[in-house]
Amino acid sequence: MDSLKEEKNRLRLRMLSLRKGINKPELSSLLQQTFLGEDHFKSYQRVATYWPLSGELDIRALLPSLQARGQVCALPVVLNKNTPLIFRKWLPGDVLVAGPHGTLHPREDAPLVIPDLVLVPLLAFDLQGGRLGFGGGYYDRTLANLPTVTTVGIAYDEQAVDDVPMDRLDQRMNWIVTPTRVIHTQA
Repeated sequence: MDSLKEEKNRLRLRMLSLRKGINKPELSSLLQQTFLGEDHFKSYQRVATYWPLSGELDIRALLPSLQARGQVCALPVVLNKNTPLIFRKWLPGDVLVAGPHGTLHPREDAPLVIPDLVLVPLLAFDLQGGRLGFGGGYYDRTLANLPTVTTVGIAYDEQAVDDVPMDRLDQRMNWIVTPTRVIHTQA
């Protein structure tokens, strides 16, 4: 029988390949409409978002809309390997600096933000809130340290699978938002 790690790696490779074929700019604006149409997300004050890596669903157009309705936006910062992320405030026009793994994040002088809603990019998801990421564990460590935060996985519809292989350290999403659906999971 294959180990959980091997099972996750096979799914990662399959989803990375799949995602290359579905990265279409029009899906970003469709995601924005779908997300903004969900009333539940309006009540949060501090939203941790992300600056997309290659192939991730691009949510950058969503950020000014969140700010326009009074929500503070923050971006993740990788401090060190095997440590939780921190989040720093982001405003349109802010200069971003290069981080590890090809990430971009706010400068060190940007204020720290403790989010109450976290938008999480993912490679695969299931309807129970299971999420597969790149495998570095950054979001899992971060979310474990924020037990009351609400999590929203962001993905293409095609990234849905029947069951994401998970272990005890993997954090489930409370919601999944795709360009066409909003899913409230059992997490």
